[in-house]
Amino acid sequence: MKVIVAGMTKTGTKSVNAALTKLGYSVYDYPENAYLLTDEYNKIALKGWETEDFREMYENVDAVVDYPAFVFWDEIHKAFPEAKIILMMRKSEDEWLRSLEKQIQLNDKSTFFKLMSLLSPTARKADIFHRVLGPITLGNRPKSILGCKSQFNKQMAKKMYRQHNAYVLHTAPKEKLLVYSCSGGWEPLCEFLGVPVPDEPFPHKNKGGNIHETLVDDFPIFRRIQREILVSSIVITATSVLAGIVFYKYGFSTIFRRAGTLCYEFVRQ
Repeated sequence: MKVIVAGMTKTGTKSVNAALTKLGYSVYDYPENAYLLTDEYNKIALKGWETEDFREMYENVDAVVDYPAFVFWDEIHKAFPEAKIILMMRKSEDEWLRSLEKQIQLNDKSTFFKLMSLLSPTARKADIFHRVLGPITLGNRPKSILGCKSQFNKQMAKKMYRQHNAYVLHTAPKEKLLVYSCSGGWEPLCEFLGVPVPDEPFPHKNKGGNIHETLVDDFPIFRRIQREILVSSIVITATSVLAGIVFYKYGFSTIFRRAGTLCYEFVRQ
C-alpha cells in the first residue's frame, strides 16, 4: 500500500481513482472494497478488527479509495505506515451534503441498483456492513431489499463529515498528508507522489452523480453482478413458467392436496 485516500465519499474519489490508475497504481475503490472484501468488512463491522486484518486485505494493492476504506484510513495507515495520505474536501460541508444527497437519490432510482439488491448474491452479501456502517459514517441507512427509499439523516451526515476531516487533519503525519482538491489538477498530486505529470487532462469522473452510466464498463466486479442478475432473472422466469404450466394442467386443488399428502407422510415418518 502506497497511497491511502482518506477523503470521504463525494469529495472526488472517482476522479482520484482514475488519476492514480493513470499514474500506474493499482487501486481498490468502493466496488472492490465492498464486493471483493465483503467477508472482511462484514467481520470488521460486526466483530471488530486487528491491524493485521487490514494488512492482509490490502497487501497487494497500491492505493485505496472511498467507502468503507476511508472510515478506517488510520487503521490502514497503521498497517502500512509508509503510505502517503490524501484528504479531499469540498468547498463547504453544505456543498458536500448536496452532492451526497443527490447521489443517494439517484441510487434509489437506479433500476440496476434495485436489481442488485434483489437478484445478485454478491450485492446482497455486502448489505450487512452497509446497514451497520452506513448510519454511523454517512448518516445513511441504505434502502431495504424490498425497495423502500434510503433513510438519510442530513444533520448526522454533516456532523460525520466535519468530524472526519478534523480527525484526519489532526492525526495524519503532516509530512505524509496532502490536502487536495481535484480542481487543482495533476501538479500538486504528482508533486506529492513524486511522479511525472501526465501529458493529458486531469480526469473528472462521476459528475452530477452519473456513475450508474459507467459502472459496468469501469469496474469488472459489476460485470459479475450483472451476470448474476441475468442468471437469477432467467431462473425466476423459468420457474414461474413451469409453475404456471403445472397449475394450469393439474389445478390448484389437486396440487395443494398432493402437497398436503406429501407433508403428512413426511411428518409421519
